[in-house]
Amino acid sequence: MLNRKFLDDKCSGNDPGRVRDIKKCPTEMANIVEPKNEFCEQQNLVNQPEMMLHEEEKNEEQSTPPYFPQPDDDLPAKDEGPMMPLGPWATGRVVYSPINGMTGLRPVVDRYSITRFSPAEWRLHNKSFFDQSKHTINDAKFVEKISRENNMKIYKDTDKIQLDNRDKLSERSSLIHKWKTELERALFEITEEIELLEGEHRRVKQTLSVLTIPESISGEFLEIRTKRMESDLVRDEVDKELIKEVALCSETRNMLNNTCKIIETQLLELKTAKTRMEFDLTDKTDAYEIDKNCVGLSNSSSIILKHPGATRVPTEQSTPDGYNYFTKEALEMGEAVKNKSVEIRSTLNDIYLKIVKDLRNQAIQVDAVLAENISQTEMVFQHLEKELTQCLNQLSDTEKLIEELRGATKGLDDALKVAQSRLSDRLNRRNVESCRDTSQSGLIEEVKIINDNLSLMAKQLKIAEQTQAGLVKSRGDLEREIIVKKKTLFVDRDRGQLLRSYYPSAEALSGH
Repeated sequence: MLNRKFLDDKCSGNDPGRVRDIKKCPTEMANIVEPKNEFCEQQNLVNQPEMMLHEEEKNEEQSTPPYFPQPDDDLPAKDEGPMMPLGPWATGRVVYSPINGMTGLRPVVDRYSITRFSPAEWRLHNKSFFDQSKHTINDAKFVEKISRENNMKIYKDTDKIQLDNRDKLSERSSLIHKWKTELERALFEITEEIELLEGEHRRVKQTLSVLTIPESISGEFLEIRTKRMESDLVRDEVDKELIKEVALCSETRNMLNNTCKIIETQLLELKTAKTRMEFDLTDKTDAYEIDKNCVGLSNSSSIILKHPGATRVPTEQSTPDGYNYFTKEALEMGEAVKNKSVEIRSTLNDIYLKIVKDLRNQAIQVDAVLAENISQTEMVFQHLEKELTQCLNQLSDTEKLIEELRGATKGLDDALKVAQSRLSDRLNRRNVESCRDTSQSGLIEEVKIINDNLSLMAKQLKIAEQTQAGLVKSRGDLEREIIVKKKTLFVDRDRGQLLRSYYPSAEALSGH
């Protein structure tokens, strides 16, 4: 198009300052079009699609249509001599203006047509137009071929990547299933161990409960004997053996309490390990289901959708090494805790044998010396009654203190609700109004102070309640001792032997 416009300007005489002969326009046009043909030849060497139809162009050149350039068109034009601007063979009217002078020639205009180009130029124009169209078609065919080849390669690569990732997902799901199976086995074993250890814990509790019987018998019997008449208040063999029995019961209780604490600690460790493995098993079950569903997805699945943000990598994701280490650590911890529990259970039988043997031997010794030293006792009633009155007064004061602390706690709860409600309402502020101002800081500080005060008051209330429980127990002991000390002087013979008859058997002391 640029060459055609330039040719029109040349032939129409629009080139300022020069006057050209119209007969020279075809030659000049040929010279102008020639570089374009050379450029096309260079493009044929670069562009592959035009090389594909090289043979078709040769066939077309052998039979040149009449509307394409002919061999005679390349001959030099015959010189017809000088021609005047006007006449039968006029080339056009000279364009002249006083300012610009001679500027060129106007085209020949008559009543039939306006002549600008020669037939050779027309044929050359046809050839260049068809060449341009052919080049465009060849480019389109080349683009089509390359596009199809690229599409085939892209689809092939996509299918390969999809299959590879499906295999990786399948391997990952197999790994998850393996760990899931290991966790299920470990959970089954640790659940059995928890049940066995809980049985031992109940056994220890039962032994502690039964141990209160010999403790009560020995303690009550000692208390009864301490209230004998002054003439009979002697430290005989019965007192010594009873004291030994009380000390033995105390040592036994301490041992059982320590054993109970060890079992409770071990149960806590077992349940902690079990909880961790259960959480891990739950996560692995969900992950296994997700990966299994991912393996089953295909291009024809009805549930596939576009998820633009799915390629993000969460910062909390674990690494494969960390993943394996976490599961191995959970399994190893569970195995270690289970082995420790088995070892603890294996030592309980020896503890029970020693406890039962010592208690029964001491009980036999007490019964033997009691049969030889039966005495009568009398209680010091006034002293015990005084102690009981103090205990009751202190218990009443403690109950009043507990009520006051509970009322104060309720008042602080209301103040805490007010502060928290204000903070909650202020969270509804929008945009820039959600400001961290001094009111916000003050309310937060108020909540903190109230919580600290509530914790302090709760601690004081707990201490007061524990004191109350201790006072209640003391009141019961004193009342029991007062009743015991009202017994007759024949308490050693009648009451003492009757109490000793309730001493628990070896089977009961062993927790069965």
